[in-house]
Parts: sequence; structure tokens; C-alpha cells
Amino acid sequence: MPLVSIIVPCFNAAPWLAKTLESLLAQTWAPCEIIVVDDGSRDTSLAVARSFASRGVRVIAQTNAGASAARNGGLREARGEFIQFLDADDLVTPDKIAAQVELLQSSGGEAVASCRWGRFATDPTAATFVDDAVFRDFSPIDYLLAHTGAARMIHPGAWLVPRTIAERVGPWDESLSLNDDGEYFARIALAASHIRFTPVGASLYRSNLPGSLSRRRDRRALTSLARSIELIAGHLLQAEDSPRVRQALANYWQRLVYELYAIAPDLCRHAEAQVLRFGGSTIRPEMGRRSRIAARLIGWKLVYRLRHSFRS
Repeated sequence: MPLVSIIVPCFNAAPWLAKTLESLLAQTWAPCEIIVVDDGSRDTSLAVARSFASRGVRVIAQTNAGASAARNGGLREARGEFIQFLDADDLVTPDKIAAQVELLQSSGGEAVASCRWGRFATDPTAATFVDDAVFRDFSPIDYLLAHTGAARMIHPGAWLVPRTIAERVGPWDESLSLNDDGEYFARIALAASHIRFTPVGASLYRSNLPGSLSRRRDRRALTSLARSIELIAGHLLQAEDSPRVRQALANYWQRLVYELYAIAPDLCRHAEAQVLRFGGSTIRPEMGRRSRIAARLIGWKLVYRLRHSFRS
């Protein structure tokens, strides 16, 4: 019965933290330690976390340094043979960790585990499981090709990572904010022998919260996004430099071009250069029917500029 360390970085999550911790305390896998790392919250998050101390939850308070620094703080304290990361507003079903530990114990080699994941706003029973293309086993390269080339993702809470692999890849990159999880789990995936999927259990991602990091588009966040893509591309190329990898990376950078075109011209130019470096992209911008019609007449770039102007 190996111990599982569950690391919960927390910043201003008081409205949701108690439900997150209840979902962790309800796990059917008994040998779990829950470590909440409060990242200098300005609300009552720290008090909420400490109210669970009598139920075995360990609480660490640090000066605000970002989510990656909080996760690294939790890693330094973790004693388990497996590592589970879960943000302070997300949930996991009671059978999630047990199913993944049992899967990894029966797999042999050094695999990591994934599971189903869904998005919800307020009601977790209404979660939408939207990314079923990743609900399967993967080789590390095949997962990264799906992630970079086809915009598929595994929610951070859906992973379970053996400690040996976490130690091999090193800490979270604290220079990153937006997409720090994408960069970290790219390293995790490439350090594993394979990714094993279990249909039992799920992680539930609370989406569209106002002020959440994933919705930020300030300069720091966009710079982090571009830097994370550069790092992920480097990790993947180091593992395999092939035509299929280069095509996936061209598409990866092209999506960033569409993301940045109207809001960060300098970062967009760098992304465009990377698209050319990897041989050109095969994807087109995602648009509604009216925007597609307009793009045929005036081009997607002008459509994006006009859209951004109206939103501003």
C-alpha cells in the first residue's frame, strides 16, 4: 500500500478549497498525505486549509511566488511513492487515485497514469468530458505529438506520477506562469516508459473562473506561454527529430500565431519564424461561419484585428 502525496497549490481559492479537500479526503486509497501550499493568499484560504489540519491535512504557508513555486514547495515536503497534483479549485472522484495506483503497480516498467477529465463551472455532476482523444494509452512521443500537433491535453489533475519519475525530471519551472503545467508534464511524459490510461475515476477541472491564470492575457502571461512552447518543442525535438515531429511543432507554433497576432506582435513574429523553421503549418484559424466568410474577403489577419478592436 504505497503512500500517495497529494500537492495542492492554493492562491485566493477560499470559495472552493473546502470542496477540493473533501474530494481528496474521500479517496478510497487510504495511504494518502494531503499537502496544501498557500501561496500568500489575501483571502481566507489559509484559514480554510488550517481548519482541515485535524483531519490530517498538512498546511504550508509561503510568500507569494507563483503556482510552480508552491508545487515545488509541496514536492520538497512530499514523502509518497506517487505524486498527485491538484489545483485548489478542482476535484477528483473518490476512486481516481486507487484505480491509478493499481494500474501502475500492474504495469511494470516506469509508466505514468492518466484518467478521464471533464470541465465544469459550478456543478461537478454536469462536467463535460470534452477531450476523449486522450482517453487511451500513449507512448510518450505519441502523446506529445497529439498535444503539440492537435492541441490535445491531459488535465494536470488527471495524472499520477511515480516519485522516481518526478525526481528524474526535476522541479517545476518557476520562471513560467501560463502553461507551466504543459511544460512540466511534457518532461514527465518523456521520462516515462509509457502513459497508461484508466477509465475508472476522473479529475474535474473548474473552468472559466474570473481572474484565473489560464484566462490571463497580460504581457507576463503571454511571454510565459511563448516560452513554454519553446521549451516543450525543445524537449520533443531532443527525444525525436523527424518529419512528423516537425510538422506537429509547426502546427503548435501556428496556433500561437493565431493566439498572439492581435495582442502581442513581437511574440507573434517569433512564432511565425518558428512555423517557417519547422516547414510550415497545415492548420487554419478557428472561426465561426461569419468570420470565415469575412476572412475569405479580407484575410484572417484583418478579421482578428477587427475582432480584437471590438473586444477592447
